[in-house]
This record gives sequence, structure tokens and C-alpha cells, in this order.
Amino acid sequence: MENFLTGKKHIHFIGIGGSGMYPLAQILHTKGYYLTGSDNNETSTLDAVRKMGIPVYMGQAAENIGDADCIVYSAAIMDDNPELIAARESEKRGVKLAERSELLGLVTAQFNKAFCVAGTHGKTTVTSMLMMILLAEKVDPSAVIGGKLKAIGGSGRAGNSEYMVCEACEFKDTFLHLFPNISVILNIDHDHLDYFKTMDNLKHSFSKFCELTTDFIIANGDDENTMEAVKNANTKVKVVTFGKTDKCDFYPYHIKQISDFSWEFTLMSRLEQLCRIVVNVPGIHNVYNAVAAAAAAFTAGISIPAIKQGLADFSGAQRRFEKLAEIKGVTFVDDYGHHPAEIAATLKTAKDMTFQRVWVVHQPFTYSRTAMLLDEFADALSIADKVVLTEIMGGREKNTYNIYAKDLAEKIDGCVWFPTFEETARYVVDNVEYGDLVITTGCGDVNKVADMMIEMMKA
Repeated sequence: MENFLTGKKHIHFIGIGGSGMYPLAQILHTKGYYLTGSDNNETSTLDAVRKMGIPVYMGQAAENIGDADCIVYSAAIMDDNPELIAARESEKRGVKLAERSELLGLVTAQFNKAFCVAGTHGKTTVTSMLMMILLAEKVDPSAVIGGKLKAIGGSGRAGNSEYMVCEACEFKDTFLHLFPNISVILNIDHDHLDYFKTMDNLKHSFSKFCELTTDFIIANGDDENTMEAVKNANTKVKVVTFGKTDKCDFYPYHIKQISDFSWEFTLMSRLEQLCRIVVNVPGIHNVYNAVAAAAAAFTAGISIPAIKQGLADFSGAQRRFEKLAEIKGVTFVDDYGHHPAEIAATLKTAKDMTFQRVWVVHQPFTYSRTAMLLDEFADALSIADKVVLTEIMGGREKNTYNIYAKDLAEKIDGCVWFPTFEETARYVVDNVEYGDLVITTGCGDVNKVADMMIEMMKA
């Protein structure tokens, strides 16, 4: 593919603080490009961007793009964004305008062993696990991760080898810009149907993703949608399966829960026992995530000791069942889950722990997802003992669905909702009891509620 960065001196990022944009900025900054960026909300990510010496404009305005000769935006940026409008005008004069996935594709094309992790759920966790394994192997990998990983000090890393790991997001077919050597498909579930419309369309996109892969496809052998997508792909690339049982190439055996936050299992390759593995993250689903990461690494030639060490060293990515604090006998956890299946997995994990009651404080994200999966959200959230909602965060959408948090609350027994974060936090703090677990969930800014609750509890 054409390297559209050749000769470029100034790259501007619209929404530089986004989880998908920031790591690309890290990599390009390391390679010596002059960067600028803009965003709407102050975050710790923007603090990190500024510490790299990158100027950041708060709010979007046409003049922010300045004399940039390449402008990058993400699929979350709406068409009426003033910087995007100005960038499209500049494109007519020869300025390169690139969607974030195009840039990521260009980056992945530079590596001979690019692991691209796709699927509706678990991408950040498995990408992070793979990163830890490659670090243990000491191969100096690069990374673009959708969440922050403590071991690399953020969500991106610019290494100096042929190895790279990145998330491959299906939203608006952005993952079809990538150049994966090793593809990992964790699952295919109902999501982004505002774009795909049908499950058949979604599976077809995953089939096309498989066709981009050059070396191996690591697929969830227990997921019917995944296996159908792989089967329908026009590719001769070897398919390696992972799952729960010996019908798959890789699977866990003799699973044992060590504590609320740790599991142990034997990694199996067909009938061969490869090693005993410990994962220090909660939930049985993370055992299967570990198997997926191990299957990808082993198939790519990574050593068993590195797989074992890397998974043992992984203690979770930020906002993935991340324990924030324990104050006055109340434990606070933050989680990125924003799809019913993810929320259900998180809450089932929590209910299996030794807490008195499980609270969930959920911020619904996008009107389309909330409207289309309203009953599924209600069922998932009802797993908790206490459910509190904030208003819906529209993100890239306008509320043409006429859907509100109260519509979801009405479907959940005892659920309450509040229009402001402060009211939400105050209600929880006034009603929690010793021994309770409080989980904030959502991919927006609901973590701010967690911060408020912790500060109120300290007072």
C-alpha cells in the first residue's frame, strides 16, 4: 500500500485523546513526526499527550488544523465537526485526510508479525495479554491497545522489531484496512447493527477480515458465528481453534479458582499438556481469553516459558474489572463493558465473589445500541443486586431513537437513574453498606462517577 506519510512533516489528530488515536500518536511521535491534536474533554490521556510535547487544542475549530499536511480522524468524529469540514476542504488542495483505521493499517503493514485481535468482546484484554507474552519473550514489540496497560505506561508502544499487537475493531469495517499476519477472532455477537443492519452482514465483514490474513487465523471454535465467518472466507490460511474443550486445538484443563482475582489451569494443545498457567484477573471468561492469547503466541513460535510468564505478569488492563479502592469496607471497581454480554460476564464474575451485595452503576453508550438491545441490557444489569443508571451518552449519535435511561430503568426491578453524575454518586454513597462491591460500567466517562464516589467515601 502507498505510504501516505512519506514526506509529511505535520500531522494533526482530531480527537487525539481517543483510545484508538493516542497510541498511534505515541508511535508517530517516537518516529519524529511533528504532531498537534484536539479534543473535547480533559483526561489523563491528554495529560500524557502534553507530556510528550504535543500541543493540544481544547474543542474543535477549523483553525486548529493549522498548516498540517496530514490530518487524522476517527470513525467516532461526526460529519459536522468543524475540523473535519476544514480538513475536507484542505484535501482538495493536496492535504492528506486519513481515517484512523487507514493510519493503523499503514502501521501494521510495516511489521512481519502483526497480531490483529478482532471480536465483539475481549479485544483489549487479549491484546494486552499478547503484549505481556511478547515482552516476556523480549522481542521488543510495538502495540496499539484500546486500553491502558501498566507495563507499557499507556495504550501504545513503539518497539524495534517485526512484532506488533493491535486491536482490530469491526465498527464501520475499520479492521478491513489492516494487514494482519496472525488474526485472532474471539467472538462475533450482535453489535454495531446501526451500521451492519444484520448479523449476516457482520459475519461477512469478519470473513473479509480473514481473507486479509497472511499466516494464521486463531478462531474461537466454540463460537458458531466465528466458525461460520471463517468457513465462508476465501482463504487457504491455516485455521487454529481455541475454546473450552478438546474439540478445539487449544483449551484449558483442570481449571482451578485460586482466589477472587486469580485462576489456574493447564494449557492443552490437542492432547498435549503444554504448561500450568496462572492468570491474575477475575472471571472464568479470562481463562478463555488467556487460552486465546496463548494459542496465538504458541502458533507464532513464542516459547512456552514466555507464555507462562507473560500471562502470570498480566494483572489487567485499565478499566477492565479494575479495582480502584476499598474504603470503609466498600470495594470500588471500574469496567469498560458496554455490551450486554460484557456486562453479564462482569456481573457474573462479581456475584461469584465473596461480597455482600453487588452494585452496578451503568452509563449506556449510544442511543442505537441502547434501543436495539434494550431487553438484553435489562437482563444483564439485573444480575446485580442494585442497579443505578446515568443518562445515555450519545457519543457520535443524535437521539433520533427517542430513548432515555428511564426506559431502561423501567425494565429492571428496583433500578434508579439520575441525570447528573453527582446525584448518581451521592445516591450510591448514601446507600452502600460494609462488604458491598460497586462496579461502574460503560465505555464513556462513567469512571468519573467512580472518582466522585471514592472522594465522597473518604470525606
